[in-house]
Amino acid sequence: MENFSVSLPLTGEYLTTVRLTVGGLCSLVGFDVDLAEDYKVCVTESLLILKRNGFVRADLRFSVGEKLSCAVCGKENVGTREDSMEDDISRALLGALLGDVTFTTDENGNVEKIVFEG
Repeated sequence: MENFSVSLPLTGEYLTTVRLTVGGLCSLVGFDVDLAEDYKVCVTESLLILKRNGFVRADLRFSVGEKLSCAVCGKENVGTREDSMEDDISRALLGALLGDVTFTTDENGNVEKIVFEG
C-alpha cells in the first residue's frame, strides 16, 4: 500500500486540480469511469463541507492499494461556520455514493475530518 497526500487552500481554483489528482489515483486502483467520478464528487463535497465549517486549508491523505481510502482533514479553522442545509445535502450525497463515511466533529459540532473508502 502506498500513501499520497496533498495540502491545499480551500479556494475554488484548486478544486479542479484536486479532481484531476483524484482521477489519477482512481485510475491506479482500477476504478471504472462512473466510480471514479463518484469518488471525485465525494472528495470535492468533503472539501466544501470543511470550507463551510470554517476551515481555510485542508490536507488530503490517500492510501492506494486494492482500495482507495481518503481522509480529508480541515486545517486553520477561522471559526466562521456557514449554517445551511448544504452540509446535510453533502452528507447525504457522500452516504449515497460511498456508503460508509466517517465524520469527526469538534466540541462545537463543526466537521473537522471526513474519512471514506472506495
